Amino acid sequence: MYLNKAIVIGNLTRAPERRALPSGAGVTSFSVATSRVWKDKAGARQEDTQYHNIVVFGVQADNVAQYLRKGSSVLVEGRMQTRSWDAADGQKKYRTEIVADRVQFGPKRDGASAGAPASKEEDQPAPKEESID
Repeated sequence: MYLNKAIVIGNLTRAPERRALPSGAGVTSFSVATSRVWKDKAGARQEDTQYHNIVVFGVQADNVAQYLRKGSSVLVEGRMQTRSWDAADGQKKYRTEIVADRVQFGPKRDGASAGAPASKEEDQPAPKEESID
């Protein structure tokens, strides 16, 4: 049995870039940063940040491009894929990315959900989180 599954929760490091395939279907790519914090043997705080390339297709691609921005919180679930191509200088290039099956928007820093306008009236409840399925 084989399994190729990736789940990351982090923040976008750049604005999503939307393109169209020759078929007309949308494809959006973006990058997510995840951090791991721990204390070393001496008790000093250590941090390691990893950057993950994400690609998403179809209706989810359109929603990501429309609602997410640099710094947005997101949960991405998908599969790992490495593709290769020949660069203009003749070198073979490789890129490992997560092909997203599911992208779920996280809360904005001000407490509202991604893509929803911030509430101007104090007595209104916060909007529910949006999910792209």
